[in-house]
Amino acid sequence: MTKLIRINPRDNVAVALHPVAAGETLLVGGGAVTAAEEIPQGHKIALAAIAEGQPVVKYGFPIGHATADIAAGAWVHTHNMRTNLSGEEEYSYEPAVPAVERVEPETFMGFRRRDGRVAVRNEIWIIPTVGCVNDVAKKLAADSQDLVAGSVEGLYAFTHPYGCSQTGADHAQTRKLLAALARHPNAGAVLVLSLGCENLQHDQFVAELGDYDPERVKFLTCQDVEDEFAAGRALLEECAEYASQFKREPVPVSGLVIGMKCGGSDGLSGVTANPTVGVFSDMVIARGGSTVLTEVPEMFGAEGMLLSRCVSREVFDKAANMLNSFKDYFISHHETVYENPSPGNKKGGITTLEDKSCGCVQKGGSAPIADVIGYGDAVTAHGLNMLYGPGNDLVSATAMTAAGAHIILFTTGRGTPFGAPAPTIKIASNSQLAAKKSGWIDFDAGPVADGEPITEAAKRLFALVLRVAGGERTKSEQMGFREIAIFKDGVTL
Repeated sequence: MTKLIRINPRDNVAVALHPVAAGETLLVGGGAVTAAEEIPQGHKIALAAIAEGQPVVKYGFPIGHATADIAAGAWVHTHNMRTNLSGEEEYSYEPAVPAVERVEPETFMGFRRRDGRVAVRNEIWIIPTVGCVNDVAKKLAADSQDLVAGSVEGLYAFTHPYGCSQTGADHAQTRKLLAALARHPNAGAVLVLSLGCENLQHDQFVAELGDYDPERVKFLTCQDVEDEFAAGRALLEECAEYASQFKREPVPVSGLVIGMKCGGSDGLSGVTANPTVGVFSDMVIARGGSTVLTEVPEMFGAEGMLLSRCVSREVFDKAANMLNSFKDYFISHHETVYENPSPGNKKGGITTLEDKSCGCVQKGGSAPIADVIGYGDAVTAHGLNMLYGPGNDLVSATAMTAAGAHIILFTTGRGTPFGAPAPTIKIASNSQLAAKKSGWIDFDAGPVADGEPITEAAKRLFALVLRVAGGERTKSEQMGFREIAIFKDGVTL
C-alpha cells in the first residue's frame, strides 16, 4: 500500500494517503523518509529539513513558511508553519494558454427548451421575492405535489430571508440572483411569489428578468388576492400544463454547464477528488461544454495555477480585478484575507489558505480560462469560467446555479448533506467517508489514493454525470434536500 505521495517534484513535503506510524520508513518521490511522529491521513510530512522562515512547498507552490526548524520526517501543520498571504497583489499577464483537443460530444437524455437551451430536469420552481411569503411558498409546494406527474419531475420552493429591508447593492444583488434562478433551464415553469409591500416590487423583478415567456413564468402578489392558496394552486396548474409538454430526448454534452465546488475539505481533497473533477472538467470542455469555478477566497495563494491560462488580456484583467476586489472586500470589513481554513479543514490536514487554495483550484483542470463572470451573471462562454462568489457552500452553490449550472459537483473530505437547486453530486475524497456516509455520497474518489489513475476516476465520474443528466437522482435529491442562500454584504433596515 502506498502511504505517501509527493504531488510535485519541487515539493519538500508529502501527503499521507493513509495514517503513518512513528518510526515507519517509507519510499516517496524516489527517496525514503522515516516518520519522526505519527502522521494522520491527509496531513503533511517533511521530506527534508526545513529551516525556520523557509517556504513549505506543496503542489509545486509555497503554501506558507516554517515558524520553527522542521526536521525531516516531522509532521508539518499549524504548530510549525503559517501563511505567507497578506493583502492585494499586482498580477502580471504571462500567458501560457493550453490547447484543447476537441472530442465529438456524447449525448444524454435531456430536455430542449423553446429557446434552444439544454436542461437536465423538468421541474416547477416557486421563487419568493421576499422572506415574508416563505411559508406560503412551502405550503403551496407541499400541497401541490400531485402536479408532479408525467414529464414534470419535481415541484420545489426556494425560500430565503431577503427581498425587503435591504438597500443599494444588497437589494440589487437579491433581485439579480432571484431573476437568474427564474431563468434557469432546469425549471420548466416558475411561479414568482410576492407579498406586495416589499422593497423588491413586481415591476422591479420583471425589469430584472427581461424578456420572458408568460406561459412559463407566472406571478402572484399575495396581498392582491383574497385566497393566495387558491390563486397559487391555479397558477401552479398552469405551470404544470406548460412544463408537461417537454420530454426527454437525446441532447449533446456540449450543451452542459457544470459547476464545481468543494466543501468540508481534507488533506486528500487536492490529491484525489479535486484533480478527478479537474480532469472531468477538461473532458467536458473538450466536448464543447462549460464548467464553472468559484470560491474566490480559495483561489488566494493559487493564482499562479490560474492566471496564465486566461485566453486574453481582457479575461486576465477581469480575473485579477475579481481576486483583488474580493481581497478588498475582506479588508474593508477589517478581516484578514487568510481567515481560512476552517477547523474541519485543519483537522483533515489543510494548514493554510494557500494549502487549501492549491488543492481547491485542482478542480479547474488544465483548460484555458474562457471568461470571468459576476455574481448573478450567466455563463455565455464555452469552456472554463471563473465566477465571483465566496467559499461558503450554500452561497457559492446557489451562485453557480444562478449562472446556469445544470449540475454541481461537490467534493468533500468531511461530508455534507446539502443540496443546491441544481442536482448536486457529492464526491468523497476518501473511501472511509464514502462508506460511512453512503446516504450523502454519490461518488468515491478514494480509490485514487490506492493507485487508480485519475483519468480512470474521471471517466467514472463522467459516466455518472451523464446518468444524472439523464434523470438519475442524486442522494440529496432523493432526500429532497434543496435550498438557496443569497450573498449579503450591507445594511438591514
